[in-house]
Amino acid sequence: MERQGQRQQFGADGWIAVERHGFVAELVMDRPKAMNAVSTAMADSLAQACAELAADRSVRAVVLSSTHERAFCVGADLKERNSFTDADLMRQRPHTRAAYTGVLDLPVPTIAAVHGFALGGGFELALACDLIVADGTAEVGLPEVSVGVIPGGGGTQLLPRRVGAARAAELVFTARRVRADEAAELGLVDRLVANGQDRAEALELAAGIARHSPVGLRAAKRAMRLGHGLDLRAGLELEDGAWRSVAFSGDRAEGVAAFNEKRDPEWPGE
Repeated sequence: MERQGQRQQFGADGWIAVERHGFVAELVMDRPKAMNAVSTAMADSLAQACAELAADRSVRAVVLSSTHERAFCVGADLKERNSFTDADLMRQRPHTRAAYTGVLDLPVPTIAAVHGFALGGGFELALACDLIVADGTAEVGLPEVSVGVIPGGGGTQLLPRRVGAARAAELVFTARRVRADEAAELGLVDRLVANGQDRAEALELAAGIARHSPVGLRAAKRAMRLGHGLDLRAGLELEDGAWRSVAFSGDRAEGVAAFNEKRDPEWPGE
């Protein structure tokens, strides 16, 4: 699929860009010489792009993608970190946390389009999304313990929520890489597609999602994210609050009217 539409670049180096496809925003990692390794500058750019997308009420879904042919993202920029003092590493931490939580906190449905290497922080960026579409070249994993650290971009929390505690423990403790077929079997990715089709499939999925009520999508995501880990009764109370936030919205009125009039809805988004 060719890249089309308006492209907004973030940061002096332009390693992060946003492309618009109607109501879908594509968040593009474009640092080809480093296989999208997350440096301090790239983390800042990613956090800025996410903040702008989160504030844009016209966005109904986001796809996180890569321009590199052989990698989604290889994780932290270890060449940069090799030059760090301990103080430098501590100063960088808020920058990297802002990038990962920026993706995690996007208020609309998010889909990662993964091919090639998605390792360490790269896989954590995918885990921060609601859904992961991967092609047959994908290779995912959290190898941080093999270099003396832990998955610190959300991996120790997001992976158990996706595949369960014991399976996550095996993957984190062994630091092993998982190829596409096994990743699909284990639930590390949600859709496995033909080689080279991850981005096209993710954008098509996002476009289908974006046809629905933006108010409903945001409320449903909020209820599922905040309700995870609560006991059932507390979760149902949270769901009731989310329902009340949409039940009297313009989107709800338009959705009912469009259904009865047998036409496509024109969502007011409020």
